[in-house]
Formats: sequence, C-alpha cells, structure tokens
Amino acid sequence: MIFDVLTLFPEVIENYCNISIMKRAKDSKVFELRTTNPRDYTLDKHKKVDDTPYGGGAGMVLMPQPYIDAYESVEKIDNSITVMLSPQGQPLDENLVCELSNYNQIIMLCGHYEGFDERIREIIKPKEISIGDFVLTGGELPALCVIDAVSRKLEGTLGKIESAHDDSFSNGLLEYPQYTKPRDFRGYKVPEILLNGNHKEIDKFRYEQQIERTKSRRPELYEKFLNRQ
Repeated sequence: MIFDVLTLFPEVIENYCNISIMKRAKDSKVFELRTTNPRDYTLDKHKKVDDTPYGGGAGMVLMPQPYIDAYESVEKIDNSITVMLSPQGQPLDENLVCELSNYNQIIMLCGHYEGFDERIREIIKPKEISIGDFVLTGGELPALCVIDAVSRKLEGTLGKIESAHDDSFSNGLLEYPQYTKPRDFRGYKVPEILLNGNHKEIDKFRYEQQIERTKSRRPELYEKFLNRQ
C-alpha cells in the first residue's frame, strides 16, 4: 500500500506516522508514505496557493494550478484511488475502510481555508470522504484517520491480524468490554466468566456484551445490525 498525501503541512502527516504502531508498520514496509506540498508547485514567487473567492465572501479559496500540478506530479500505480477529504463526502465507516484497503495506492488531497476551487474537483474527479458532520481547519486529520484505519486492515500492521477482527464495527457491533490485571481494582472485579478458561462461554459472553453495549449506546447502529440479520 502506498499513501500519497497532498498537503500544505507534510510534517503533520509524517510526524504521526513516525510513532508507535504506524512507525513499525512503515519501517516494516507494510505501507509507504509519500507527501507532496502544493506550495512547491505554485508559479507565484511568494509560494501563494490561495486567493479571494469570485463573487465575494469570507475566507480564501485554494487555487487550482498548484494542486493540479502537484497531483499530476504524483506517480500513479495500478489499482489506485484518489480521495478528497471533504465534509461533503461519503462518511468514513468500516465498510468504506475495507473497500479502501483493497487498493494498492490511495492519493489524498487535504484542503484548507474555505476549501478547493471547484475546478480541482472537476479535473481530478476524486472520491470525496468525510469523517463527520463538522468542519475542521484542514484535511490532515481526516487523512490521518484514513491512513490509520486502512493500515490496520493490512497484514503486518498489528501484532495479530485478529486484533482488527475484534474491533468495534468489524461485525456491525461495538466492541465488548476488555479487562487486564489486576483482577480486583478498588472493588471493581473482572467478570468471573473471563477467568474460567472456557472459550465457548467467553465468546458467548462477549457477543452478548456487544449486543447490549451497541443497543444502549448506539441504537441506530443496533437497528442497522438487526436489519442485516
């Protein structure tokens, strides 16, 4: 997997991918990270990448030339997809993460200010993805969400690939509660069923906990789960 990120702040992307699990996965060649800064492709001597919007209005709009030229400089490989991080996009969920993990390359465009000149969309024709119904100051955090979520689906990122299979949403439900040592902490005890070694009973208990937790905390998710049964 290759993650190509077009961003005005490459250090944000690179720094996150240089710690903990992400660093180990990158160092182990599970994925390759490449960043491209549109400022390096602007024709303006001041490295300007934005300007005021036609028709008036507050804020600044990202200009097409630096972004199109930066995008066209990225080496594309077979089975590649281009993504624009945008509040107007398809919500990022488990199904979309699994879909993205089947590509060999994900190219991501990170916006800023009042967003992209519409011609960037018209020329590149990216798949637009949103991480929620709210607005951030830039697309770097959403891009990192995509990188982190997708990389967990790649063999070699986690110690055991089964760790991803047990995550919340992997079967349409929230994850069951987890416990570790000590068995008793301030009077709060680990459920006895997790200590008896009977894996069939443990699996049943955990599944029941998933059902109950999803039903109480995310009723809309629980309804979707029921409708798929």
